[in-house]
Amino acid sequence: MAEVEREVFESDVLIVGGGVAGLSCAYHLKKLIDNYAENMPEGGKDFSEVMITLIEKGPHIGAHIMSGAILDPKGIEELMPDYKDRGAPLDNLIAEDAMYFLRKNSQIKVPYAPKDMHNKGYAAISLNRFTSWLGEQVEAAGVDILAGIGGQEVLYDDNGKVIGVRTEDKGLDKEGNPKPNYEPGTDIQAKVTLFSEGTRGNLTKALVNKLNLQGVNPQCYTTGVKELWEVPEGRFEKPTAYHTFGFPLDSKTFGGGFIYSLEKNHVSLGLVTGLSYRNPLTDPHNLFQKFKTHPFVRKILEGGKMLRYGAKTIPDGGYYSMPRYYGDGFLIAGDSAGFLNPRRLKGIHLAIKSGILAAESIFDALLADDFSNGKLKSFEDKVEHSWIKDELWEVRNFHQAFENGTYRGVFHVGIQLISDGAGFYDPWKIKDDHEYMKTIREYFKQPEVDPDRDKIAFDNKLTYNKLDDVYYSGTKHEEDQPPHLVISDYDICNNRCTREYGNPCQHFCPAFVYEMEETDDGAKKLKLNPSNCVHCKTCDIADPYGIITWVVPQGGEGPNYDDL
Repeated sequence: MAEVEREVFESDVLIVGGGVAGLSCAYHLKKLIDNYAENMPEGGKDFSEVMITLIEKGPHIGAHIMSGAILDPKGIEELMPDYKDRGAPLDNLIAEDAMYFLRKNSQIKVPYAPKDMHNKGYAAISLNRFTSWLGEQVEAAGVDILAGIGGQEVLYDDNGKVIGVRTEDKGLDKEGNPKPNYEPGTDIQAKVTLFSEGTRGNLTKALVNKLNLQGVNPQCYTTGVKELWEVPEGRFEKPTAYHTFGFPLDSKTFGGGFIYSLEKNHVSLGLVTGLSYRNPLTDPHNLFQKFKTHPFVRKILEGGKMLRYGAKTIPDGGYYSMPRYYGDGFLIAGDSAGFLNPRRLKGIHLAIKSGILAAESIFDALLADDFSNGKLKSFEDKVEHSWIKDELWEVRNFHQAFENGTYRGVFHVGIQLISDGAGFYDPWKIKDDHEYMKTIREYFKQPEVDPDRDKIAFDNKLTYNKLDDVYYSGTKHEEDQPPHLVISDYDICNNRCTREYGNPCQHFCPAFVYEMEETDDGAKKLKLNPSNCVHCKTCDIADPYGIITWVVPQGGEGPNYDDL
């Protein structure tokens, strides 16, 4: 397509992503600016015309947001002390908290868990509803939120400084040709841009790679698959949070399950599967369905009804996997930068705090009219002298400790608990997740295996296949548009990957986006079903050849994670 003329929109501050990190930054920055204007010192700067613009790829704030989730209130109490009076959508306060090791048909209650893994007194929440509410507070504060607009490309000046973002083109057909309703994306230029796109944001990924911002370790990820159920009344005596490890994961695969009782007899449950697994047939969705068949879980769900489904990846590497999250003209916050505690599997409070500190650094930069790398480094300085550093430092080697399996991992975590997080190796170096995957021949000791050997039968009462679950995610994409899953070399998919790995994309995707069809000559050919995508980004991470790139679809399309 020929180069098109694009509209240029200028803002002072651009925030990319309407999750809790971006919204917290917008809210706190507007508050800082307003307080400064009310108490402006003599000769101070006139901030009355400062423009803060927040763009969100979903059709409305919260649409693409989901998590477990239990809220550590530390972050929101700091951002908005009167959040309860403002009607923050909090669910049950957890009164019963337990961890279990699951065997195939039994369970053992763990007698001890680190103090920071306890959840009594914390509120279970729908992150979708919480984020929607937070968006309302941000708009009420006077910040412009532009929903249904995704970032397509990072903009740089001739010196490599970030100067904004180009939004996605709309109205293209499958071949990338303009349709009658074609609208070219807009170049939103800003003095400083905050990237808070969530896990594995396409712009953040490109930015980190281009500017070599990688941390001590690469980021490592888990895929969380979740359902929301309604169960018969009286299933829980009091608000309860269960966490599990063991079944259905093998001893070499990192992860575990969660079950949270909510109001209205609702139950939030899911399984988190580490993407550093060895078995190329590993299927997070199938494993989650197996999780529900365990007697302990089945008893909770029996007689209930599944309401909603979703999946997302989680940046689980901790402190050593965080990239440099500042530079000329930009900052990175929330899950995009890996602000998450892997031992607690909690990141909401850290995302909020990262947004607060990013806002303070941006405010200082506005005062100085200096948006250079040197000035914005204050964001890192603020993080390093905050409770974020205190919390993440203690668990800096947690996920890495499970590199060689669950049992060794538990031992290493015990050593970390008595050595301020150091353990035997500090830092514990790891590889990219997909580098741990073994070929079919390496893992199974034979050249071919039945790709469905580990699948379970779905009864549509307790267990569901991927297509049925996708329906419950509410995801929608227009069919006639360029695929937002860009594969750089189909020949690898149809030939080499088939021989070496058995096309793991058809297994690791929790939404039936990747399908291997048999051709007339008996060969296999990859068929993409991008309209099924729930935006989890697993494929962008777990593909063993690194040839799949997730980009934003047009016009806010994707899942609708109401109540998740």
